[in-house]
Amino acid sequence: MLSQMTSFFNSAFYFAGTNWKSIMAAITLGLVFGAFWLVFYLPPLFKKPMLWVVAAVSAILTWTAVSFMQIPLQYWYGQGINHFLSQTVILRWYLIAAFPLVLLSGLVQEAAKLVPTLVCWWRSKRSLTPKMGLIIGAVSGAGFGVFEAIWVHNQIFVNGVSWSVVDNYALGLWERVFAVAFHIAASALTGWGIAKRKGWLFYIIAACLHGFVNYSIILIDDGKMTSIQSEIYLTVIAVLTTAVVLWLRWRKEKEIPADNPPVVSIDAASGNPPSGATGTTSEIVPPVTPAPVPDLPPVVPPDVTPQPPVG
Repeated sequence: MLSQMTSFFNSAFYFAGTNWKSIMAAITLGLVFGAFWLVFYLPPLFKKPMLWVVAAVSAILTWTAVSFMQIPLQYWYGQGINHFLSQTVILRWYLIAAFPLVLLSGLVQEAAKLVPTLVCWWRSKRSLTPKMGLIIGAVSGAGFGVFEAIWVHNQIFVNGVSWSVVDNYALGLWERVFAVAFHIAASALTGWGIAKRKGWLFYIIAACLHGFVNYSIILIDDGKMTSIQSEIYLTVIAVLTTAVVLWLRWRKEKEIPADNPPVVSIDAASGNPPSGATGTTSEIVPPVTPAPVPDLPPVVPPDVTPQPPVG
């Protein structure tokens, strides 16, 4: 098991038999896919260099989690279900029995991708705005999405780059375009939830969406879906998730101008604001007459005779 995990981890950094042109093509395509989707979020990458660190940490951390957490958890689940259930029962209920396998991928990957966002939230003393949390999450998702895309592209271009290879693996390349989009949107959603102090809720939502995206693998394996239908399925979920997150990113929130805060008058008898009372500082507010100050006798300081300095 350990050798399998280590081998999978190393496969992202060592490409046996792949020439440098293929590697550069894989990297370029991955970066293009990531940049295409990330530009819609307009993250301040040059004003906040920390975001580059977020992307790099997310890429390595999530790949490590996939290699040393997701793979063994899925293996142990498979071993457990085969131990307690017969093959007949598993095949009969395959679409249900296999769902935890894909859900585990969502739980592990979305948890790893949100770690950099959590660190940024903690370093800001838990004062990230929802939009900044969303942007940091999007950059974190892009970090792993691009990293995973480069890994897949290297598998595709292992024998070189040519139009025939692109034609044969067109579906695989199409899948990476929208897989990167989903990684960005799902992480952005969790980042928005963290800033809203609802991190657990939005983490579960993102993990379940991730599981449903990967569920197409189970449907293909069971003969319920073709490869083309699977790509359409992924595209629809990725586009819808991206649309919702971009709406959160760009919607205009109602804000009260700092130089014109609301003023609410207080009823003198009850001490409560009168019903329906509204107003702003630009309106005329009646002056408040201060209470009279009682006359007090003058305070006469005691007679203090100066003493000569000692010494």
